[in-house]
Amino acid sequence: MAKTDMTDSFFLKDVRILDPATGVDTTGHLRVEKGLVAEFGAIGVPSAGIPVWEGEGSTVTPGLVDVHAHFREPGFEYKETIESGSRAAVSGGFTAVCVMANTDPVNDHPEVTLGMINKAREIGLCRVFPIGAVSLGLKGETLTEMGALARAGCVGFSDDGLPVKTSRLLRRALEYAALFHRPVIDHCEDRDLSDGGVMNEGWVSTDLGLRGIPAASEEVVVARDLEILKTTRGRLHVAHLSTAGGVRLVREAKKRHLHVTAETCPHYFSLTDEAVRCHHADAKMNPPLRTEEDRLAIIEGLRDGTIDMIATDHAPHAPFEKEREFDQAPFGIIGLETAFSLGLQLVNSGVLDLSMLLYLMSVRPSRVFGLPRGEIRVGGMADLMVFDPKQSTVAGVPRFHSRSRNSPFSGQKLPGRVRMTFVGGKKVFDVREEGQDL
Repeated sequence: MAKTDMTDSFFLKDVRILDPATGVDTTGHLRVEKGLVAEFGAIGVPSAGIPVWEGEGSTVTPGLVDVHAHFREPGFEYKETIESGSRAAVSGGFTAVCVMANTDPVNDHPEVTLGMINKAREIGLCRVFPIGAVSLGLKGETLTEMGALARAGCVGFSDDGLPVKTSRLLRRALEYAALFHRPVIDHCEDRDLSDGGVMNEGWVSTDLGLRGIPAASEEVVVARDLEILKTTRGRLHVAHLSTAGGVRLVREAKKRHLHVTAETCPHYFSLTDEAVRCHHADAKMNPPLRTEEDRLAIIEGLRDGTIDMIATDHAPHAPFEKEREFDQAPFGIIGLETAFSLGLQLVNSGVLDLSMLLYLMSVRPSRVFGLPRGEIRVGGMADLMVFDPKQSTVAGVPRFHSRSRNSPFSGQKLPGRVRMTFVGGKKVFDVREEGQDL
C-alpha cells in the first residue's frame, strides 16, 4: 500500500511551528482541513471529527523540496523506482522532488514525462516533477522540443550526468528554455580534463593510485556557461557545486547580476576526498568529493547566499554495481534519507540557523523552480514535515527506504529524526509505523 493515510484533515498537538517564508515561529497546535492549514497557535483541541496527532514538542515546518534526484524509472528499476524513491523522499521529510532525465527511454518526449507524472500520482506519496533532457537521447547534438516537454510538465531541462556538450547548444538551450520560463541545469564537467578520472585529483588520489578529476574540470565549464549566459535572456542553474573556484565564479556572476542560481549537496559540505579511504565506492560520486579547502568554500557559499539551495543528487545503484573495484563502480550515492540530518549538523555547529537551513532546502528551491510548497499560513498548502531535533537517526537503520544502499553515511548517528510527513494534508510517512520507537 503506497498511501499511508487517505485523510486530508488532522490536528497536530504541542509543536513548534516554523516557516521562514511567512516569518512564523511559534508554539502551540496546528489544524489542517481538506489539505490546507486552517489555524495554528494557541487554539483549542477538537473533541472529535479529525485525527489528533501528538507532536510532543517536535517542530513542524514546510516539507523539503529537492530539485535534483534520480528515481531511475523507466528503465533502471533494479536500482530505484518512482515508488521506492518516493518512499525514501517522504521518510526524509521531502514533499516535492524533481527527477532527472537520464532514464531509459530518456525523458526527451512528452510521453515519457507524462508517464512519470501519472505513475507518481498513482503512488500518491511525494509530488514528482520531471526535468526534461536538453538534447535528444542526451547525445548533445539536437535540442529537444522544450515547449512540448514544458507543457507536459517538465520544470527544467538538463542532460544531467553529462554537461551540455557544446557552447552553441547551450546558447540555443538557454534561449529556447527562456520562452517557457524554465532553467537550464548544467552538470559542469570538462570531460577531456576528467579523462577517465574516478575521484578528486590530489594527494589522496596519488596515494591510492587512482586517476584524478581536477577541480578545473568543473570550473572551466562553469566559466563557459556564465559567459554564454551573458549573451542570452535565459536562466542557468549550476548543479552540484563542489569546488572553491566554482563558488567564486558564481559569486562574481551574481555581483554582475547574471541570471544564475546554484546548488550543492550535503556530501560536499560534510566530507572530503579522504572519505574514499574508508568508504570506497560508496564515496564515489561525480563531481567527486574535494579537499577541505573546497568543503569550507561550499559552506561559506551557503552562508553568504552564493549557493541558493541544497539538493541531494540522490543517485541509487544496486549493491553488485558498487561492490566492483573502485575504478569500475558507478558514480553516485543515495541522499534523500540523510540530507536533512546532514544539514542539521551545520545548524548544530553554528554555521547556519534552522530557518536558513529550511530556506535552503524548501523556500528557495521551490521559488527558483516554480514548485508548489507547503506554507504555514491560514489557507496554505499542508505539505509539511514534523521532526524532532532532540532525537537522532542512525542512517540506514532499520533500513533505507530506497531500493539501493550506496551511502557513505550508512550506520552513522545523525542529528534529528523525521517523525511524520504530510502531502496535501495526507500523512504519507509516520516513523512509528516503521518499527522505530521515539
